[in-house]
Amino acid sequence: MANLRKYSLLIGGLGFSKLGDWIYLVALNLFIWHLTQSPAAMAGIFIVGPIARVLTSLVAGSFIDRMNKRKLMMTADIIRGFIVFCMPFMESIWLIYTLLFLANIASSFFGPSSTFYITKFVPSEDRQRFNAILGTFNSGSFLLGPALAGLFIMLFNTTVTIWFNSFTFFICAMIIYFLPDVDNVEETSQQRITWQLLKSDYLAVLAFIRQNSLFITIYLLFQSTLMIAFALDSQETTFIKQDLALSDSLYGTFVSSAGAGAIIGGMVAASFAKKSSTRSYIAFGLFLTMLFYTAFYASTSSILAFVSLVFLGFFMAFSNSGYETFYQQYVPTDIMGRFGSFSTIFQNILQISFTLLLGLFAELFTLQMTAMIFGIISILFSVSLYFVLYSPKNNIGLKEEKV
Repeated sequence: MANLRKYSLLIGGLGFSKLGDWIYLVALNLFIWHLTQSPAAMAGIFIVGPIARVLTSLVAGSFIDRMNKRKLMMTADIIRGFIVFCMPFMESIWLIYTLLFLANIASSFFGPSSTFYITKFVPSEDRQRFNAILGTFNSGSFLLGPALAGLFIMLFNTTVTIWFNSFTFFICAMIIYFLPDVDNVEETSQQRITWQLLKSDYLAVLAFIRQNSLFITIYLLFQSTLMIAFALDSQETTFIKQDLALSDSLYGTFVSSAGAGAIIGGMVAASFAKKSSTRSYIAFGLFLTMLFYTAFYASTSSILAFVSLVFLGFFMAFSNSGYETFYQQYVPTDIMGRFGSFSTIFQNILQISFTLLLGLFAELFTLQMTAMIFGIISILFSVSLYFVLYSPKNNIGLKEEKV
């Protein structure tokens, strides 16, 4: 990408923020585990966020599409930074859940805004490679974050580790400040949000859904598979601590192995971005990602689990890069905030449902057996997506969208 320097601030800001997220997630997971040693309590971390995003997304899209996205991203990061800074002062798990709830409200505004910004800032011919490079930076955070978390916890404590994440939000906001605005004047109108306006916004999204049935089919299959993966993530700490019996310091290093695979995968995906189709990145990347998710929970030794995490990360880089490019090609920027918020409701309802079911069955039966069954279901979803993407009757529609 000849203009990589042009995108370096955006990539750096988002990547640095992601590094803090991974450090913070490891610290929070270990804190909750030592407090409760309950799979259900661990699942609660992954349920509070989706609930907040579902409730916020009912109106967030209408605000996002009518506000300056750069300023909205900065504001969301500053708010998240303050919330995370306060978290170590909480002594009740319910107070921690409350702060998680508030932080995820801010995230509901940041996510769709950043997708819009990338779509407007990066030309279509550069997006697949840009997404792969951004994914590589995020994967670097995935690699370094858990390892740094283990180091910080060993040298200091979970409080310092969580505060580091607060610091990364403030740094990201500062970097975004130096980026240019990409909104048109008419896209940031100060139109008053009313119930009638919200209704018309939802009708506009529904009209887009009815007119793009192929996109929606691919979207539903991909997101359903991904939400099962997120539900499996909620029990990763429990599986590593309970079934594999790793220490806290080894836990952080072990999880980072997936990041190592994702960095390599992101570099390979970026290298072949001009030669390979978005369709192949999604179809094969997602199938192999879920295959190794299942292999991880089927592991009976730390070595097998380690290898599975490496390959999981490698192929996830392809699926994420392909899907981000596909999404940016299909969804018009003028309704991207509204569709993103509308889809967030669906995604998080699925995530809440799958996470609750996984946590419940893990309490009733064994975690390993339950996780393997969920993994097999996700593989079946990914196979269905492959047939949709490579169906001869869908070739024309996909080619028209450069997939």
